[in-house]
Amino acid sequence: MIRFLVLFFVLVIGMFALEIYEPVREAVVLPFTSFLATASAKIMQLFDADVVAHGDVISSLSNAAAVRIAPGCNGVEAVIILFAAIFAFPAPWKHKLIGFVLGFLAIQILNLVRIITLFYLLQWDKHWFDWFHLYLWQALIILDALVVWLIWLRYLPKSGRGDDDSGNTPDMSDKPIQTSAV
Repeated sequence: MIRFLVLFFVLVIGMFALEIYEPVREAVVLPFTSFLATASAKIMQLFDADVVAHGDVISSLSNAAAVRIAPGCNGVEAVIILFAAIFAFPAPWKHKLIGFVLGFLAIQILNLVRIITLFYLLQWDKHWFDWFHLYLWQALIILDALVVWLIWLRYLPKSGRGDDDSGNTPDMSDKPIQTSAV
């Protein structure tokens, strides 16, 4: 447990430091945020032709309402927490990679729903937009990371939980089995 907590916090701190490091921010975080805006706009365009995206801004051509996907609103922080939790936990690498990829997709799909609902909430009522943005959706995105991690833990193979980081289970076949009467 101590190993997990130490490794978790080292990974979280390291990944957050990497996220705010300007070359990484410019090369990875900002383009990813723009991708989220474009993907959200493409989804909305299926039923609303007035929506466009420019960089990290999604706007309506009919009423000039616009939202900007700011740092902290792109789901990257939740992904970092999930990454740290999965890769700090002792499990085979194959399961870590599968869990992270599926978890990343789960977080970002929910984040797309978040972005789209916030865009339309802003057009409807600024007060409700602020409440959903600051309180509800922030908590739900982080909760999504926790739920994904718990589901990942649940589906780890029983034999995989005691494996070392290489994914190798110790061979116990040459050890005598000890039994005792109850």
